[in-house]
Amino acid sequence: MPETIAFVGVGRMGANMARRLKDCGHTIAAVYDVHAPSASSLAAELDARHATTLAEVTASAGIIFTVVTDDTAQLGIFKPPSAGDSLLIGAQGRTFVNCATLTPKIHIETALRAHEAGAACLEACMASSIPQARNGTLYLMCAGERTTFDRLEPVLRDLSNALRYIGPAGQAAQVKALVNMVMNINTAALAEGLGLGHALGLDLNMLREVFAQTGANSQVLKTDGEDMQNRAHDCYFSSAHAAKDSSIAWALGAEAGLSLPLAAATKLQYDRLVALGRGDLDKSAVAELTFPGRLN
Repeated sequence: MPETIAFVGVGRMGANMARRLKDCGHTIAAVYDVHAPSASSLAAELDARHATTLAEVTASAGIIFTVVTDDTAQLGIFKPPSAGDSLLIGAQGRTFVNCATLTPKIHIETALRAHEAGAACLEACMASSIPQARNGTLYLMCAGERTTFDRLEPVLRDLSNALRYIGPAGQAAQVKALVNMVMNINTAALAEGLGLGHALGLDLNMLREVFAQTGANSQVLKTDGEDMQNRAHDCYFSSAHAAKDSSIAWALGAEAGLSLPLAAATKLQYDRLVALGRGDLDKSAVAELTFPGRLN
C-alpha cells in the first residue's frame, strides 16, 4: 500500500507539488506552513489535514516533503525534539524529502539529524519553476543514500521528467548551486547585452533573434529575453532567490579557494535589486538595473 505524503512549506512550489501528487493518485495527508492561511486553504483544496504543529505532520504521513525558505528555516523544522516542536518528534521510520535550496552543509546536517531520529532523508534539489512543479516536469537532482532514492523513485517520477541521482548527501545541493550560479550569470549578462543594445538604439527584437542564432544564445534568452525587453517580471524565480543562490555559490568558491569574479558581480547585482525592494520580482528584473532610465 502506498505511503501517505505530507508537505511542510506550501508556497507556490510546495503547493503545486502537492497538487501534482494528489492528481497522480497519492494521498496528501497533511500540509503545514508558517503562514497558516496558505496551509488551511490548500488543505481544504486537497482534502488534507491542516497541521498546526510539525509533530502532527510527522505523525500523519510516511513521506514528508519540505520546501522551506533558507538554512535557518530548515534547521528550525529539524531542531532536536528536546528544543520544541520538530519534524523529528516520532520520526522513527519516516522519510524526509528536502527540496529547498540550501547550503550543502545544511543538507548534510539535516540528514544526520534525521538518521539519529531513526528516519531516512533525501535531498531533492529542483532546477525548475512553478509551472513545472504543477505539471510534473521538474528537473530533480537527488542525493543521499541510494537505497532511499530507489525506494522513492516512483513518487519522484510523478514530479519529474528528468530525475537524476547525484551522490551522497550534500552533492545535489552543490550541483544545484552551480546550476543557479551559471544561470544567474547568464541572466545578468543578457540584461547587460539588451540594456546596451537599447542604449545604442538597436531594434531589440532583431537583437534577440541574432543572439538566438549565434554564440550569445542561451536558455535564459528563451525564458527571459522578451520579459526583460517588455519589463514583464511576473515571478517564476525571484530576484531574492537569485541573490540567495548566488551567495551560496560564491561561498562555495571561497571555501574551495577559488576566485569567482563573475559570480561575485552577479551576486552584487541581485543584492542591489533586493536592497531596492525589488526582490519579489522575477530574476529577469535584473534588466531594470541595466536598461537606461529604469532604476537609476
